[in-house]
Amino acid sequence: MELRSIIESLLFSYSSPLSVEEIRKILHAVGTESEELALKTFQNVKGEQIEQELRFLQEEYEQLNRSWRLACVAESWQFVSLPEYAPWIRFLTGEKPRPPRLTPPALETLAIVAYRQPMTRSEMEDIRGVSVDGVIGTLLERKLVCQLGKADLPGRPTLYGTTPEFLQYFGLSSLDELPNASELRRYAINPLQTVGKEVEKQTEEGSRPEEVEAAAGQRELPLTEDANLENLNNTHE
Repeated sequence: MELRSIIESLLFSYSSPLSVEEIRKILHAVGTESEELALKTFQNVKGEQIEQELRFLQEEYEQLNRSWRLACVAESWQFVSLPEYAPWIRFLTGEKPRPPRLTPPALETLAIVAYRQPMTRSEMEDIRGVSVDGVIGTLLERKLVCQLGKADLPGRPTLYGTTPEFLQYFGLSSLDELPNASELRRYAINPLQTVGKEVEKQTEEGSRPEEVEAAAGQRELPLTEDANLENLNNTHE
């Protein structure tokens, strides 16, 4: 019995994607509970070895040129059919067509969030130059972004970031696979300007100018890998 075959059987039998850690826990649990030496052999398999076997299976299926592939989406592995077979599969399963593609304003805002998350609305508006209230509502409804908490700024504005559904929508394993979009990395957000916008939106909180300046000096925006979601939006199906 080979580890590769065990992993293949798990992915084939389970209806939901499985992560490397989930596969490792299954192997460990079966080995712990069983008295059979053959099963205990896989009890302490490392995640790196599981990942290696998954990559091998992925390459093997691609070489077979079948109608399906093994894909890693949102850091979990599953069998997926190729896009060209979607019409017949949709008819068989009764699945409704995918929602309309994102509008350019929604896509632009989503790209900004993906590159610079976590971000407040005012920081997004500082880059786009227009209000994002309606767009954020759409992205929240589509579950492509979510609220990540509150920023340490006057008025405690909400921070936004991408979701696992975002990775699934674009067929990405992780944010590290986002393609290049250097312009968004080069764009410098004016912290005093964005903090000022948050204060204007929440004037009932009241803050002295020196408090605003101090908060702005503490605010840092971590960057993810560069991205170009427009290209992804044009090609994903």
